[in-house]
Amino acid sequence: MTKRAFTFPGQGSQAVGMGKDLAAAYPEARAVFQEVDEALGQRLSAIMFEGPDDILRLTENAQPALMAVSLAIIRVLESKGVRLADHAAFVAGHSLGEYSALAAAGTFTIADTARLLKTRGQAMQKAVPVGHGAMAALLGLDMATTHEVAAEAAQGEVCDVANDNAPGQVVVSGTVAAIERAVELAKAKGAKRALLLPVSAPFHCSLMQPAADAMAQALAEVTMNAPVVPLVANVLAMPITDPAEIRQRLVEQVTGVVRWTETVTWLTGPGGVTHLAELGTGKVLTGLAKRINAEAIGTSVTTPADIDAFVAELLA
Repeated sequence: MTKRAFTFPGQGSQAVGMGKDLAAAYPEARAVFQEVDEALGQRLSAIMFEGPDDILRLTENAQPALMAVSLAIIRVLESKGVRLADHAAFVAGHSLGEYSALAAAGTFTIADTARLLKTRGQAMQKAVPVGHGAMAALLGLDMATTHEVAAEAAQGEVCDVANDNAPGQVVVSGTVAAIERAVELAKAKGAKRALLLPVSAPFHCSLMQPAADAMAQALAEVTMNAPVVPLVANVLAMPITDPAEIRQRLVEQVTGVVRWTETVTWLTGPGGVTHLAELGTGKVLTGLAKRINAEAIGTSVTTPADIDAFVAELLA
């Protein structure tokens, strides 16, 4: 039997024009974009559709924008008779995608999710002065060697493993000097490539503690329902459903590792999932899933044509 998980992309998948074809094709998508605009008190949809790119890329815009597209797709699927609870055994999201996953599974309203992500983006940006933090991708090293590199590079500063995206694709995060040392050490230890990433802040490391505190406060004030299917949490790579625990794990996630390799490994192993559907902008998670488990069947649902094909497959 086909068992599916719905997954939701994270920052880096945004692109000018995102969601524009959905808005043109579906009133349900337009309604989601309008709801997000109203919740934030800004024309985020205009930035999504028309740019400019440097404004869309700002963390406080990119995060709610990516969620808006994912939720627009969810609402369009619902209008075509596809309910998440009937077709997904689990949801999971990469970093901010965890919020999209929870909104899709009914834990948060769309408006609350948009406001939470705006707060999260602003808090992450404010946590570290611009130019003080950095992130780097280390390609071709195993996890044990990556941890060695991070420990050696720290030298009393911060150098943490931030994202375990796929085998041989790990991101480290911390202070600029420590991350620059990590890049050189990784090359010396046999990394295929080690490069600084064009990010505005050092996400998922201990420098983000002020942002974690801000999210603890914001999440304490929001109504949360149990998700209609379990969330496989970034920091655990295990399924959870209790709203109090979800709140705690979302706070931990700001400074914690995005354990994406383990998440997909759990889903396609103990979770029994054979098909992973990525709902939202881009195909990053679909590509990573293939690298993590070649047996997994990945589908990217981004465009109106993708939606039609996905609905036909699910309702066949």
